[in-house]
Formats: sequence, C-alpha cells, structure tokens
Amino acid sequence: MENTKEKTKSFSFQRGFGQIQNKDLPAVRKELMKALGVTSRMSLNNYLNGKVIPKVPQAEAVETVFNRYGITDIWGES
Repeated sequence: MENTKEKTKSFSFQRGFGQIQNKDLPAVRKELMKALGVTSRMSLNNYLNGKVIPKVPQAEAVETVFNRYGITDIWGES
C-alpha cells in the first residue's frame, strides 16, 4: 500500500498549483482542464492530487500551462 501512496505523490502537481497567484487561479484551472481533457473540477482535482496518472501528452500539456506562468517546479505534493 505504501508504494502506491508514494507513486501517487509523484504524479500530483500540487507543488506547481500552489505557486499560482490567486488572480491567475481561474484561468489556470480552465487551461489545465482543457489540457487534461476534463470537464469537471472533480476530475481536475483527481489529476491534481495524483489519483489519476496523466498520459505523457497530458503531462506535457500540464507543464506547458505552468511554464506560461513561469513555474517549472511542478510535480509532487506541496
């Protein structure tokens, strides 16, 4: 069970999300949802918390979104 928990932490992007300025949060959420191909905040939160592991193109799209906001330390828990 511990191994699964550790793996989940590594696919979380809470670290990057925690660096977003409050004024940019709505736009970033919208961009991340589009990048991941999800339509609900619950689905976004599943990716955000590492409960769903992104496919490589999704992970690259997430990195692109964060990079637009000057954030490069993205993956892992905050």
